[in-house]
Formats: sequence, structure tokens, C-alpha cells
Amino acid sequence: MLSKLKPWHWVTIAFHAVIVLLLLWFALAYGGLPRLWSHHEHKRIGQRQQITSYTAQDIPADPINLYVEGNRDALACAFDRAGWFIADDVSFWSAVRIGASVILDRAYPQAPVSNLYLRDRVQDIAFEKADGRSADRRHHVRFWQIGPDRWLGAATFDRGVGLSLFTLQITHHIGSDVDGEREAVRRLLVASGARPAGSEPSRISPGQWHRNGGGDRYRSDGLIANFVASSACR
Repeated sequence: MLSKLKPWHWVTIAFHAVIVLLLLWFALAYGGLPRLWSHHEHKRIGQRQQITSYTAQDIPADPINLYVEGNRDALACAFDRAGWFIADDVSFWSAVRIGASVILDRAYPQAPVSNLYLRDRVQDIAFEKADGRSADRRHHVRFWQIGPDRWLGAATFDRGVGLSLFTLQITHHIGSDVDGEREAVRRLLVASGARPAGSEPSRISPGQWHRNGGGDRYRSDGLIANFVASSACR
């Protein structure tokens, strides 16, 4: 029976099979797995000591490695003078634009970053600088305002787009050298007039391998670098 099928019949069968697989993947990645992880990780929140950001499913995400004192304008000025851009908010159209940027290798310097949470709040602002033409590879840092003129940040490097190890959702994968990204932001802030103010532990075990919310491995010295931003930045 199968040998009697014409070539276009095989094309039709293959097309429908791909559609079914895509629907199954979408249901699993954006329905079943996130709910499973949310239920699993929510029960462990009180047991964690590390200062990290979290995904919407409460999975530990990028480590917090920056603390800055200063108003929003001073913070934005420091990154603007270094050629960084403020990331767009996540929306349907910004998702379409970043997809086109990656697939077609088109510039999108304000491409959105995925929402991560700290103290049950999404990041207040994020800055980024592309490493190449598209939004596939980029330096970026998220900041959460934790008080008047007080910010906690997570600086990481996006090395490419792929699927999350935990939820199979489309995401950027980060590089393992998060301390190197923190150092790059340190130089940027100091160049704008910010004053280094020591460091404090994030309670992330130093020298050990950890995973972020997408399943990417990283290693850190476990320190949060402190700065006082300069209001004189122009």
C-alpha cells in the first residue's frame, strides 16, 4: 500500500507530521514543562541562600554580580556613553523583530531580553551591546531597583540562541564566564566616573559549576561588585 503512494503524498504526510511535532513541542515547552518546573521549584524557594535572579518558573537564573548606588539617569548615562542600548520590553512585535534579527542577521540593538525576577519583580531596566550584527550574540545586564537609587544587576553574555534545557523554550544561552562580564561592566562604570565600593558575597559557591534558568553552565567567584554611580556623567 505504501509503495503505491505518489511523491506528493509523501510530501503531504511529512508536512502534517512536522505540524503535529511542532504543536506537541509548543504544548510541552510553553505549557506542560513550565508548570511542572514551577511546582517543583516553588517548594524549594525557602531552602535557597544564593542571591540570584529567577525565571517565571522559579528556576534559579543568572547570578547577581553587581550593586550600584545612583539614580536611573546616572546609570543610563554610563551605558549610553559606552555605546550600549536600553532593551525593548518583551512584546509580540519585539519577539518578531528579534527572531528576524537572528535568522536574517539583521541589526536590532534594542532587542528585548527575557524577563527574569528578583524579589518577585521583573527587571526594571536592561542594557545591551551586540557582539556582531544581529541580536544572536550580545553583552547585556539586567537591573532591579531594590530601593531609592539602589540597584542589583546581573551581567552575562549571550553566546547564541537555542532551547532551554529545562523547559525546551526558545532562549539565549549565556557564556560561562560571568565574572568576565562583570569586569567589563566594572570598566564601563569606572570610565563614566563611578566609584568602586568593594564587594560582598552572593553566597554562590565559588569555583563550582552552576546552571542558570536555561540550563547553561557558569562558574563564578561568587562576589557582587559594588559601585557608586557618578551624577556628573553626561
